[in-house]
Amino acid sequence: MCAQFGISRQAHFQKQQRELIESQENELILEMVRQVRRKHPRMGSRKLLCKIQPMMTLESLSIGRDRFFRLLKTQNMLVSRKKVYRHTTIPGYWRAPNRLQGLIVDHPNQVWVCDITYLELEVGRFAYMFLLMDLFARYIVGWHVASSLVTDGALKSLQMALLGQSSIPIGLIHHSDHGVQYTSHVYMDTLLHNHLLPSMGEVGNCYDNIYAERVIGILKNEYLLDMPFVQIDQVSPIIKEVVDLYNTDRPHLSLNMVVPAEVYKGYHNNIKPVVIPTAA
Repeated sequence: MCAQFGISRQAHFQKQQRELIESQENELILEMVRQVRRKHPRMGSRKLLCKIQPMMTLESLSIGRDRFFRLLKTQNMLVSRKKVYRHTTIPGYWRAPNRLQGLIVDHPNQVWVCDITYLELEVGRFAYMFLLMDLFARYIVGWHVASSLVTDGALKSLQMALLGQSSIPIGLIHHSDHGVQYTSHVYMDTLLHNHLLPSMGEVGNCYDNIYAERVIGILKNEYLLDMPFVQIDQVSPIIKEVVDLYNTDRPHLSLNMVVPAEVYKGYHNNIKPVVIPTAA
């Protein structure tokens, strides 16, 4: 048969050996992916490749990005994104100025951004996650899970963020939408008492909260938070674990594949600044 196809027996057996070795390497790589996905269920392909690089080095393995993507595709392990929109913003009457327009954010604790998202419970009920994130490091500094959208949930996420600081930097901007949670007297008093500068987005400006929304999308899409919980008591322990994984173990594409905690603590100085456009 080798003669029929114009190849030598040696070439045939060499090809078989290469295919066997590649099959064995692929299975090792897939097992590494499975190990990462046990903690990060829907982590994207580029971040997966970054996470398994140290493991591949130990096994003297190497794989290019395109081959890695093809391998995941053959195993139906590529992640598909899904989006469901529900409004969590009830406008308040009072607004702060937008302090982000045209700003260059180039160090941690320069700007905190916040947002709220729903988490589905069984039988058509919802819990709500309040989130506060450092914009430069994409590091989650505060969060809270509540059964309603009242101010208390936003306030507790802010208090967590403040308790995590040894001192509050002068000029730290707190940016939110103009929801009633953030325009309430008790919330504004807490900001001013701690010398944070309140900032609120303009209606229709897509850049105003895109960074906080992006992080919420990561948490829901990659860590299965879009799946229904049975009881609200289950939610907070899971969110705590997910936030810790996101902050300390997930490479971030916008941070040169560094985890947010390392950037927030100042271990890396080559991170690209966030440039906020000026509204037209």
